[in-house]
Amino acid sequence: MWSGPRNISTAMMRSFGSRTDCAVSDEPFYGAFLKHSGEAHPMAAETIAAMDCAWRSVLITQSGTAPDRKPIWYQKHMPHHMIGDVTIEDMAGHRHAFLIRRPERVVASYRAKNELRRAELLGFAKLREYFQIAADRSGDAPPVVDSDLVLENPPGVLKALCERIGIGWDVRMLEWERGPHPEDGVWGAHWYDKVNASTGFGGAPGLLPELEGEYLRVAEECRADYEFLKRHAITAS
Repeated sequence: MWSGPRNISTAMMRSFGSRTDCAVSDEPFYGAFLKHSGEAHPMAAETIAAMDCAWRSVLITQSGTAPDRKPIWYQKHMPHHMIGDVTIEDMAGHRHAFLIRRPERVVASYRAKNELRRAELLGFAKLREYFQIAADRSGDAPPVVDSDLVLENPPGVLKALCERIGIGWDVRMLEWERGPHPEDGVWGAHWYDKVNASTGFGGAPGLLPELEGEYLRVAEECRADYEFLKRHAITAS
Protein backbone atom coordinates (compact mmCIF):
# COMPACT_ATOMS: atom_id res chain seq x y z
CA MET A 1 0.00 0.00 0.00
CA TRP A 2 1.61 3.21 -1.23
CA SER A 3 0.59 6.35 0.62
CA GLY A 4 1.63 9.84 1.55
CA PRO A 5 1.88 10.84 5.22
CA ARG A 6 -1.23 11.55 7.33
CA ASN A 7 -3.46 9.47 5.03
CA ILE A 8 -4.89 7.11 7.71
CA SER A 9 -2.08 4.83 6.55
CA THR A 10 -1.39 3.55 10.05
CA ALA A 11 -5.08 2.83 10.63
CA MET A 12 -5.07 0.82 7.41
CA MET A 13 -2.01 -1.07 8.65
CA ARG A 14 -3.83 -1.75 11.92
CA SER A 15 -6.82 -3.02 9.95
CA PHE A 16 -4.83 -5.56 7.95
CA GLY A 17 -2.77 -6.47 11.00
CA SER A 18 -5.96 -7.56 12.74
CA ARG A 19 -6.27 -10.46 10.30
CA THR A 20 -4.79 -13.72 11.58
CA ASP A 21 -3.50 -14.52 8.08
CA CYS A 22 -1.65 -11.22 7.54
CA ALA A 23 1.77 -9.86 8.53
CA VAL A 24 2.42 -6.12 8.34
CA SER A 25 5.48 -3.90 7.82
CA ASP A 26 5.66 -0.24 8.78
CA GLU A 27 7.51 1.94 6.23
CA PRO A 28 10.55 -0.35 5.85
CA PHE A 29 12.43 2.13 3.63
CA TYR A 30 11.98 5.06 6.04
CA GLY A 31 15.38 4.61 7.69
CA ALA A 32 17.15 4.57 4.32
CA PHE A 33 15.28 7.70 3.29
CA LEU A 34 16.26 9.58 6.44
CA LYS A 35 19.89 8.47 6.28
CA HIS A 36 20.36 9.44 2.63
CA SER A 37 18.19 12.58 2.52
CA GLY A 38 19.25 14.23 5.76
CA GLU A 39 15.64 15.34 6.30
CA ALA A 40 15.20 16.65 9.85
CA HIS A 41 12.18 14.55 10.76
CA PRO A 42 11.16 13.97 14.37
CA MET A 43 13.04 10.98 15.84
CA ALA A 44 15.24 10.70 12.74
CA ALA A 45 18.33 9.55 14.64
CA GLU A 46 16.37 6.90 16.56
CA THR A 47 14.77 5.67 13.34
CA ILE A 48 18.08 5.36 11.50
CA ALA A 49 19.63 3.51 14.43
CA ALA A 50 16.74 1.04 14.63
CA MET A 51 16.40 0.16 10.93
CA ASP A 52 18.19 -1.46 8.04
CA CYS A 53 19.13 1.59 5.97
CA ALA A 54 20.54 -0.19 2.89
CA TRP A 55 18.12 0.08 -0.02
CA ARG A 56 18.85 -3.28 -1.65
CA SER A 57 18.92 -5.14 1.64
CA VAL A 58 15.49 -3.80 2.58
CA LEU A 59 14.17 -4.73 -0.88
CA ILE A 60 15.41 -8.31 -0.50
CA THR A 61 13.69 -8.60 2.87
CA GLN A 62 10.41 -7.11 1.63
CA SER A 63 10.43 -9.38 -1.41
CA GLY A 64 11.04 -12.56 0.57
CA THR A 65 8.92 -14.75 2.82
CA ALA A 66 6.40 -12.94 5.01
CA PRO A 67 7.03 -12.86 8.78
CA ASP A 68 5.76 -16.03 10.45
CA ARG A 69 5.11 -17.34 6.92
CA LYS A 70 1.75 -15.61 6.82
CA PRO A 71 -0.01 -15.97 3.43
CA ILE A 72 -0.64 -12.21 3.19
CA TRP A 73 1.92 -9.48 3.81
CA TYR A 74 0.65 -5.91 4.05
CA GLN A 75 3.51 -3.48 3.51
CA LYS A 76 3.00 0.20 4.25
CA HIS A 77 5.21 2.21 1.87
CA MET A 78 5.60 5.89 0.98
CA PRO A 79 6.78 6.61 -2.58
CA HIS A 80 8.44 9.92 -1.70
CA HIS A 81 10.79 7.96 0.56
CA MET A 82 12.16 6.11 -2.49
CA ILE A 83 15.15 8.32 -3.28
CA GLY A 84 17.73 5.53 -3.55
CA ASP A 85 18.32 2.88 -6.22
CA VAL A 86 15.10 0.99 -5.47
CA THR A 87 11.72 1.86 -7.03
CA ILE A 88 8.33 0.27 -7.46
CA GLU A 89 9.71 -1.29 -10.65
CA ASP A 90 11.90 -3.53 -8.47
CA MET A 91 8.80 -4.92 -6.72
CA ALA A 92 7.24 -6.92 -9.52
CA GLY A 93 6.16 -9.68 -7.14
CA HIS A 94 3.96 -7.33 -5.11
CA ARG A 95 0.35 -6.34 -5.68
CA HIS A 96 0.21 -2.57 -5.51
CA ALA A 97 -2.56 -0.36 -4.14
CA PHE A 98 -2.61 3.37 -3.43
CA LEU A 99 -4.05 5.33 -0.50
CA ILE A 100 -5.04 8.99 -0.94
CA ARG A 101 -6.59 11.78 1.11
CA ARG A 102 -7.84 15.29 0.38
CA PRO A 103 -4.82 17.65 0.33
CA GLU A 104 -6.45 20.04 2.82
CA ARG A 105 -6.74 17.28 5.39
CA VAL A 106 -3.19 16.08 4.78
CA VAL A 107 -1.71 19.57 5.12
CA ALA A 108 -3.63 20.33 8.30
CA SER A 109 -2.62 17.03 9.89
CA TYR A 110 1.02 17.14 8.78
CA ARG A 111 1.73 20.68 9.94
CA ALA A 112 0.61 19.73 13.44
CA LYS A 113 3.39 17.12 13.58
CA ASN A 114 6.24 18.43 11.45
CA GLU A 115 7.44 21.49 9.55
CA LEU A 116 5.85 21.60 6.11
CA ARG A 117 8.33 23.31 3.79
CA ARG A 118 7.28 22.05 0.36
CA ALA A 119 4.65 19.94 -1.40
CA GLU A 120 7.11 17.13 -2.14
CA LEU A 121 7.05 16.16 1.54
CA LEU A 122 3.43 15.04 1.10
CA GLY A 123 4.20 12.70 -1.80
CA PHE A 124 1.23 13.36 -4.11
CA ALA A 125 3.26 13.69 -7.31
CA LYS A 126 5.34 10.61 -6.56
CA LEU A 127 2.19 8.67 -5.68
CA ARG A 128 0.74 9.51 -9.09
CA GLU A 129 4.01 8.55 -10.79
CA TYR A 130 4.08 5.16 -9.06
CA PHE A 131 0.40 4.58 -9.85
CA GLN A 132 1.12 5.14 -13.53
CA ILE A 133 4.09 2.75 -13.47
CA ALA A 134 1.96 0.05 -11.84
CA ALA A 135 -0.88 0.65 -14.32
CA ASP A 136 1.45 0.52 -17.34
CA ARG A 137 3.00 -2.73 -16.13
CA SER A 138 -0.28 -4.53 -15.49
CA GLY A 139 -2.33 -2.95 -18.26
CA ASP A 140 -5.01 -2.01 -15.74
CA ALA A 141 -5.44 0.68 -13.09
CA PRO A 142 -4.41 -0.64 -9.65
CA PRO A 143 -6.83 -0.07 -6.76
CA VAL A 144 -6.93 3.40 -5.23
CA VAL A 145 -8.38 3.82 -1.75
CA ASP A 146 -9.70 7.24 -0.74
CA SER A 147 -9.40 7.85 3.01
CA ASP A 148 -12.67 9.80 3.19
CA LEU A 149 -14.58 6.93 1.59
CA VAL A 150 -13.03 4.44 4.02
CA LEU A 151 -14.11 6.54 7.00
CA GLU A 152 -17.62 6.95 5.59
CA ASN A 153 -18.09 3.21 5.08
CA PRO A 154 -15.24 1.05 6.42
CA PRO A 155 -16.76 -2.39 5.76
CA GLY A 156 -17.99 -1.50 2.28
CA VAL A 157 -14.72 -0.04 1.01
CA LEU A 158 -12.52 -2.62 2.73
CA LYS A 159 -14.60 -5.46 1.27
CA ALA A 160 -14.19 -3.91 -2.18
CA LEU A 161 -10.44 -3.55 -1.65
CA CYS A 162 -10.09 -7.18 -0.56
CA GLU A 163 -11.97 -8.26 -3.68
CA ARG A 164 -9.73 -6.16 -5.93
CA ILE A 165 -6.52 -7.59 -4.48
CA GLY A 166 -7.82 -11.16 -4.44
CA ILE A 167 -8.17 -11.94 -0.75
CA GLY A 168 -11.20 -12.82 1.35
CA TRP A 169 -13.00 -10.32 3.54
CA ASP A 170 -12.35 -10.59 7.28
CA VAL A 171 -14.62 -8.69 9.68
CA ARG A 172 -11.72 -8.43 12.14
CA MET A 173 -10.32 -5.69 9.89
CA LEU A 174 -12.80 -3.26 11.47
CA GLU A 175 -11.17 -3.14 14.91
CA TRP A 176 -7.84 -3.50 16.68
CA GLU A 177 -6.24 -3.34 20.10
CA ARG A 178 -5.73 0.12 21.59
CA GLY A 179 -2.15 1.35 22.05
CA PRO A 180 1.17 0.84 20.23
CA HIS A 181 1.63 -2.39 18.29
CA PRO A 182 4.84 -4.44 18.03
CA GLU A 183 5.12 -3.83 14.28
CA ASP A 184 5.12 -0.03 14.64
CA GLY A 185 8.22 1.89 13.71
CA VAL A 186 10.01 3.67 16.55
CA TRP A 187 8.71 6.97 15.12
CA GLY A 188 5.22 5.94 16.23
CA ALA A 189 5.92 7.57 19.59
CA HIS A 190 5.71 10.94 17.80
CA TRP A 191 3.28 10.31 14.96
CA TYR A 192 0.76 7.69 16.13
CA ASP A 193 -0.96 9.22 19.15
CA LYS A 194 -4.43 9.31 17.56
CA VAL A 195 -4.35 5.82 16.10
CA ASN A 196 -2.90 4.47 19.35
CA ALA A 197 -5.93 5.89 21.17
CA SER A 198 -8.32 4.18 18.75
CA THR A 199 -9.79 0.71 18.45
CA GLY A 200 -11.20 1.15 14.95
CA PHE A 201 -11.79 3.60 12.15
CA GLY A 202 -13.19 6.98 13.16
CA GLY A 203 -16.46 8.33 11.89
CA ALA A 204 -17.09 10.11 8.60
CA PRO A 205 -14.77 13.10 8.11
CA GLY A 206 -16.09 16.53 8.92
CA LEU A 207 -15.74 19.83 7.08
CA LEU A 208 -12.49 20.53 5.31
CA PRO A 209 -10.01 22.55 7.34
CA GLU A 210 -9.53 26.15 6.25
CA LEU A 211 -5.99 26.89 5.11
CA GLU A 212 -4.22 30.17 4.42
CA GLY A 213 -0.96 31.40 2.95
CA GLU A 214 1.76 28.83 2.29
CA TYR A 215 -0.39 26.00 3.61
CA LEU A 216 -3.10 26.77 1.09
CA ARG A 217 -0.49 27.03 -1.67
CA VAL A 218 0.91 23.59 -0.82
CA ALA A 219 -2.57 22.06 -0.84
CA GLU A 220 -3.32 23.62 -4.23
CA GLU A 221 -0.02 22.34 -5.61
CA CYS A 222 -1.08 18.79 -4.68
CA ARG A 223 -4.63 19.05 -6.00
CA ALA A 224 -4.17 17.94 -9.62
CA ASP A 225 -2.37 14.75 -8.59
CA TYR A 226 -5.02 13.99 -5.97
CA GLU A 227 -7.87 14.56 -8.43
CA PHE A 228 -6.19 12.30 -11.00
CA LEU A 229 -5.91 9.46 -8.48
CA LYS A 230 -9.38 10.14 -7.08
CA ARG A 231 -10.90 9.23 -10.45
CA HIS A 232 -9.72 5.66 -9.85
CA ALA A 233 -10.91 5.34 -6.25
CA ILE A 234 -12.83 2.18 -5.44
CA THR A 235 -16.29 2.48 -3.94
CA ALA A 236 -18.15 0.29 -1.47
CA SER A 237 -19.03 -3.13 -2.80
